[in-house]
Amino acid sequence: MPLWFCGEVQMDTAEILQKIYMAGFELETFELYPKAIGVVRGECVALLVPAHDGLQMLGAPGWKVAGRIGVLTQQNGKRVFQAKADSVDATDERVAELNTFAEELKALLRPVQ
Repeated sequence: MPLWFCGEVQMDTAEILQKIYMAGFELETFELYPKAIGVVRGECVALLVPAHDGLQMLGAPGWKVAGRIGVLTQQNGKRVFQAKADSVDATDERVAELNTFAEELKALLRPVQ
C-alpha cells in the first residue's frame, strides 16, 4: 500500500477501501501515481487520494488503454479514450459503463451520515 496509508487516516481509509473491494471493485497501484490507489472494475479506472474526510477521486475516472488510464477526449471528430499515443473508441456502451462505475464509486466514497 502507498505510504499515506498510515497513522490516523489508516482506519478510515482501510474501511473505505474494504467497502469498495466488497462492492466488487479491484484495488491496484499505478507506477505513475505512487501516492494514489487505483480502483478498477472491468476496464474502468479511478485514482483515489487522501482527503480531509476519507478518500476522493483524483481527476475523472478513465478507461484502461495499453495499461494506462485513458481520458475521454475527441480525436478526428470522434470520441475516444486516449492515453499518450494509444486510444480506443469511446462507444456509447463504454461511456455508459464508465458513468455507472463513477456513480457507484462516488456513492461508496460519501461519508456515512
